[in-house]
Amino acid sequence: MRILTRIREDITAARVHDPAARGNVEIFLTYSGLHAVWAYRLSSRMWVRGAKMPARALSQFARFLTGIEIHPGAIIGRRFFIDHGMGVVIGETAEIGDDVMLYHGVTLGGKSRGREKRHPTLEDGVQVGAGAKIIGPVVVGKGSIVGANAVVTKDAPALSVLVGVPARARPRVQGKTYGLTEPEYNI
Repeated sequence: MRILTRIREDITAARVHDPAARGNVEIFLTYSGLHAVWAYRLSSRMWVRGAKMPARALSQFARFLTGIEIHPGAIIGRRFFIDHGMGVVIGETAEIGDDVMLYHGVTLGGKSRGREKRHPTLEDGVQVGAGAKIIGPVVVGKGSIVGANAVVTKDAPALSVLVGVPARARPRVQGKTYGLTEPEYNI
């Protein structure tokens, strides 16, 4: 996918998820979550091509600028949006699907020191509330919602709501929005 098309898609995702977004130029210039994702994409390309040290240096520089740490080894899908991103940490083996949204203070953290899958997988359409911690190689199923400050340490099926410490998964109630709107993209 071409870079300009991807940037346009990211800006559209920001408009869809953030009711305070007033215009594309404002989003392009001031949304640190998007800046962190764009820096991640560049550092990830470097990482995949074997330039590990420059990739890590770029990711740490982006962290300095945005307050958002995304390891270049993570795998992130399309239309990923971080709203009010300060304090977000995404580990090396994390996998994030399409149309995922995180709020500030979210940690996708590891649980071991081994060289294995040690960070979470968020499937398509997952939304994670402020301060939530998802720890270890758990899978949060498609369309799930993780509540603010929840601590997730176990897998959750698709269309779950996860709340509490430790978080417990319960099925989403059909038709209930949980204060959220389903994204609609017209690109």
